[in-house]
Amino acid sequence: MRRGLVDGRVGVLADLIVVLAAVLPLIWFLVREHQIAGAPGFPLDDSWIHLHFARNLAEGAGFSYNPGVPVAGSTAPLWTLLLAAGVLIAGSSLALAKALGVASTVAAGVLTRRAALAWGATPLTALAAGIALVWSGPLTWGALSGMEVSLAAALVAGALLAHAADRPQGDAPGPALIGASRTALLAALATLARPEAILLVPALLLAKRVDLRRLLVFVTIPALALAPFVAFCMTTVGRPLPATAAAKVQGGLVGWLAGFSEPARTTFVERPWTFLRDWVVWLAATHWLLPVACAAALLVLAWQRRRALVVPGLLLLAHPLAMALLAPYRGPEFQEGRYSLHLLPIALVLLAAALPRTLPRTAAALVVIYLVLALPALQPAATRYAWAVQNINAMQVHLGHWLDRELPRDSRVAVNDIGAIAYFSRREIVDLMGLVTPAIIPYRREGEGGVMRYLAETCPDHVVIFPAWFPRLAARDDLLETRYRVRLEHNEVSGADEMVVYRLKRCAV
Repeated sequence: MRRGLVDGRVGVLADLIVVLAAVLPLIWFLVREHQIAGAPGFPLDDSWIHLHFARNLAEGAGFSYNPGVPVAGSTAPLWTLLLAAGVLIAGSSLALAKALGVASTVAAGVLTRRAALAWGATPLTALAAGIALVWSGPLTWGALSGMEVSLAAALVAGALLAHAADRPQGDAPGPALIGASRTALLAALATLARPEAILLVPALLLAKRVDLRRLLVFVTIPALALAPFVAFCMTTVGRPLPATAAAKVQGGLVGWLAGFSEPARTTFVERPWTFLRDWVVWLAATHWLLPVACAAALLVLAWQRRRALVVPGLLLLAHPLAMALLAPYRGPEFQEGRYSLHLLPIALVLLAAALPRTLPRTAAALVVIYLVLALPALQPAATRYAWAVQNINAMQVHLGHWLDRELPRDSRVAVNDIGAIAYFSRREIVDLMGLVTPAIIPYRREGEGGVMRYLAETCPDHVVIFPAWFPRLAARDDLLETRYRVRLEHNEVSGADEMVVYRLKRCAV
């Protein structure tokens, strides 16, 4: 009894250390944000998309972007729902999204520490795994970004922790079934937070002996968890995937199912190699020891025949290849690794579990080296974050406020960046990229001419675009009247340096 009490207090203290460790990079990023951007904000326009969906949902308009028009326009519906719950309680704000992101990041660090301990790491190395996670630049970016990535990382870490306690062999059917169910549910929830996490489901299934009960659990629970969202996608988009996937993905299996074709060499050779290379580069940029250390850890664990941890660890190799083959859009490193950083808990649990318990001094030295080398990467990451905030505030947020002041409330606006412009203007949006206007997707396949034809048919009052994206349209002085423009002098994250507000003079294109 007394030993258990002591261990419990030590565990609480270790969790508290992880929480306190997260404060350092968060302050670092916020200071750089103040120095460069001069005001708080999000580093992506997509963050405002989530918050706009959440506000509409909380206000009773349903899962819609234009109130009253339901659309599956989020690839992270669990994050959108979490934001909506927060909006119901505290109102819609930048601070709310950041608070939920920070809480998710801290939870990811704590769960990673506990998962490493559950997989046999010493208390010191487990603690180091949790600290290393919250000291990673991408996860700190995720904490403050208003995006779903930290939530996905926390759920992946939770699934690993549940997986460590899921021991079907030799157990009574009841406890074994409960353990497998908990693991499968967390993996399914991670998928609803970041769709690439779907690979975790088969990995965790195959990581331990598969019998009929385990197979049914890992098929049934994810299917039930994902079914409502799939049904919503089918109802609003006509496909089992959200409009965002249909609008962005134009290759791989998903692209093929949507009617796109490309050379086999691109699909099976060139893109997988590019994604794998970019993945290694991103890991090294996160911490220059990560690629080599993860490979070494997998070899050590494989030599020890620790299948239960090796199989999930193989996702570090499968992830970029699956992205390339199934639903390619941008590479694993895109936007601070937002499609990939949910795998960092797996990488750090692998490293902690592979460190030798019999050589505590060696393990301690490696831990110190890893943590010390983690700090230099935070400075460039914080600077990138700060410039990204400056860009979005100076362009998309600024234009959203301008439209709110200058346009009548019943104006319809066609845009290629829908986040902050819709959130702050609260005008009806026609999404030229198709993320929340799936009707334009067939037109987009015809190129810029198809987009212009869609504008002629829908006839919005104003058009807000990057002229660099639509040069033919922007050159049509007979159709468009320039009303306002914003240009970035130091563009780090926006799709182009200049965005222009046009009044549509007439609809015939």
